[in-house]
Amino acid sequence: MGYWAIAIGMAFESANIPLPSEVILPFGGYLVSTGRLEYFMTVLAGTIGGMVGSAISYYLGVLGGRPFLARYGRYFGFSMKHLAVAERWFEQYGEATVFFTRLMPIVRTFISLPAGIAKMNFNRFLIYSFLGSLPWSLLLVYIGLKLGQNWKTIEFWFHRLDVVVVLGIVAVVVYLWRKKR
Repeated sequence: MGYWAIAIGMAFESANIPLPSEVILPFGGYLVSTGRLEYFMTVLAGTIGGMVGSAISYYLGVLGGRPFLARYGRYFGFSMKHLAVAERWFEQYGEATVFFTRLMPIVRTFISLPAGIAKMNFNRFLIYSFLGSLPWSLLLVYIGLKLGQNWKTIEFWFHRLDVVVVLGIVAVVVYLWRKKR
């Protein structure tokens, strides 16, 4: 699905569905390294997809407000604590909060809801979302591109990391099993 998959995945992430951009965009960068996609088109697809998802989330905030979040927020990983943090950011930094939080993992996904609840000007919201999402997309697609170009070099280390992950999982299972007994 190419660019559409990148855009749809980013729209899901920005609409508070747990599909991390930290996976979507680097994979897009990997596809750029194979020649299947073009770098700037991949970045643009990710940024526009993120804006679409953010607009959906913004309108959930406008239409549902605090009662919506209190009732349904837990189903998509949003708590009233997240809202309190976002509201403090809005109080301290104003509408530029949307720009700055687009550059931060986790928070970037949820900032649209409080922006909608605050009834931030929608056009400014979209501008700040685009400007904040663009460097995020540029960076993550670039990381995927570089990893893809150097796959043979890093493949050895990823196999070593697999061993560490498996040993960690075994250690956690043994610990939990012993604790239960």
